[in-house]
Amino acid sequence: MPDTTERPALPVTFRPGRTRAVLLTAGATIFVVITTVALLLEKLGPGERLSFVFTAALLLGVLVLLARPKVVADEAGVTVVNIASTRRLAWAEILQVNLRPGDPWVFLNLSDGTSLPVLGIQPGIAKAHAISDARALRALAEARSAGEPDGPDGPSEGQHDEHHG
Repeated sequence: MPDTTERPALPVTFRPGRTRAVLLTAGATIFVVITTVALLLEKLGPGERLSFVFTAALLLGVLVLLARPKVVADEAGVTVVNIASTRRLAWAEILQVNLRPGDPWVFLNLSDGTSLPVLGIQPGIAKAHAISDARALRALAEARSAGEPDGPDGPSEGQHDEHHG
């Protein structure tokens, strides 16, 4: 049965919206609560108050980093933003988009033989949304890799791309 997933218009950004909302809300709440406690405790000195606020800011920073992942697809390729790294890929570099049952996020099989985790599409809180995003990214990758000519005159008879077959 062919995949009837519609390809979204480019550019498009995929991100775990619910997870991001939970992380940012929790981070802001933790920061406000710890800072308020630091200001309300009368027996704390200025250094101790500052350490409370610093700890709250550190926790907020960690949660903001965890909320950072996204995938941006445009005409030229895909930008994968994970927690501490960003990688730009041309469409031709993406051989396969995988989200198997039990996977924590999407994985891209790349033409250099490696696999790249894509934390911007993760089924954690919103499984159906992640599956839909993974299918949309897969449809884009398949359309873009199939639509690119191998040379100035397109694919030649008898020649196979070493990465595709």
